[in-house]
Amino acid sequence: MNLPLRLLPLCLALTVVVPPSSALAQGAAPPRPAAALPSPAQVQASTAEAKRLSEAFVAVADRASPSVVQIDVTARDEKADVLARFFGHGSGDEPVARGMGSGVVLSPDGAILTNNHVVEEALTINVRLRDGRTLPARLVGRDPATDLAVIKIEATGLPAAKFADSSAARVGEWVVAIGSPFGLGYTVTAGVLSAKGRGGLGMNAIEDYLQTDASINPGNSGGPLCNLQGEVLGINTMIVGRGQGIGFAVPSNMAQSVAGQILRTGHVSRAWLGVGVQDVTPDLAAAMKLPSASGALVNNVADDGPAFRANIRPGDVIVSLAGHPVTDAHDLVRQTIEAAAGQSLALEIVRKGGHYGARATLVERPERPVAATPAQMPVQPHQGLGLVVRDLAASQVSQLGLGSRPLPIVTQVVPGSVADREGLKAGDVIVECNGVADPTSAQVADAARSGGILVRVKRGDAFFYAAVRK
Repeated sequence: MNLPLRLLPLCLALTVVVPPSSALAQGAAPPRPAAALPSPAQVQASTAEAKRLSEAFVAVADRASPSVVQIDVTARDEKADVLARFFGHGSGDEPVARGMGSGVVLSPDGAILTNNHVVEEALTINVRLRDGRTLPARLVGRDPATDLAVIKIEATGLPAAKFADSSAARVGEWVVAIGSPFGLGYTVTAGVLSAKGRGGLGMNAIEDYLQTDASINPGNSGGPLCNLQGEVLGINTMIVGRGQGIGFAVPSNMAQSVAGQILRTGHVSRAWLGVGVQDVTPDLAAAMKLPSASGALVNNVADDGPAFRANIRPGDVIVSLAGHPVTDAHDLVRQTIEAAAGQSLALEIVRKGGHYGARATLVERPERPVAATPAQMPVQPHQGLGLVVRDLAASQVSQLGLGSRPLPIVTQVVPGSVADREGLKAGDVIVECNGVADPTSAQVADAARSGGILVRVKRGDAFFYAAVRK
């Protein structure tokens, strides 16, 4: 059993010993004078500085928030069956789980950038805009290697985000994260840019993250990390634990490149050198008689790839690419994918103590085709409101504390239907329909034939209204 933590007051018994005057005369240091209180002018200056910083954060929220959206998805839930939980048996309907994330408006015509992991298992995708509208979205394309995806809604005149140059970002500068952690839309948190070029986390094939201590939680995924000009510096992607103060974002330069390719072609292509590399550790440098523990150590070369044709072999250390120093393996990967397929680049190689030059023509990186998501699969057309109900027995209603009259329970919500977009779920109990209390499932079905119903629903211990209309 988890117990709440409490802060216990710490009481210290202090004994004050006053030295005799003779001790002072024998060389003991006199007591230190109390620190002077700040002057009114100093207090006023400090307050003004704090207010300027506060106004800077307010300005970021005002500029960036209109371009941030909340993304609601439904997905298959193989582990849950609501009726089975309530009554000990299954309904035969496919359970549907819900998730959420955030996104950034790319263009006024409804293109939105988010994380791949937000939408990759989605049956349906809906976008909530800052003006209160909820619109269905389709998946344009996704890039699992960087955990990015682009979705599209049918809209015009949306406020597109402005992107910063992430290569110019400085470690230590203030940053602001905006998103919907735990479904709490348009939450703003602040911190600093803790580090750049983070990789080796093992979460994605391509990792070149910005690290921040701005508070990021589930639901922030796909939302922006902004600078104090309100520009998008990165796309928030993941955290290390919860409450640890360590979050990671895909840099804006990489995010823009990936999003641009998806919008143009529906997929992403990257340059490839055709080598496997690792960091040069001090032990490896000593064993291989290398001048320093820097560069990218080649541990594998793809047959007939660009590196093989450039006479690069295992054991070589790549110390520069296109005139830029290579500090480690991650640095080589980052520099390579920033180049273009077909580009010829000069390399500097250390081999058995000697320095050699080489030139390799990059090719497109071989990658597996990105599989279609459930949202991209053809679905059976559905009629009506997309809602299936049946009557509960009086004994079942009594278990729910709703009296003894039969009541209709939702057994299925068709993904993508109007009932799904209004948030109805399997297991919801309808206690009122179009002003009629304690309706039967037949009454709900009759009312739905008119093209819309207003229902009052009990879910767990909560009640709410939903207007379900075509």
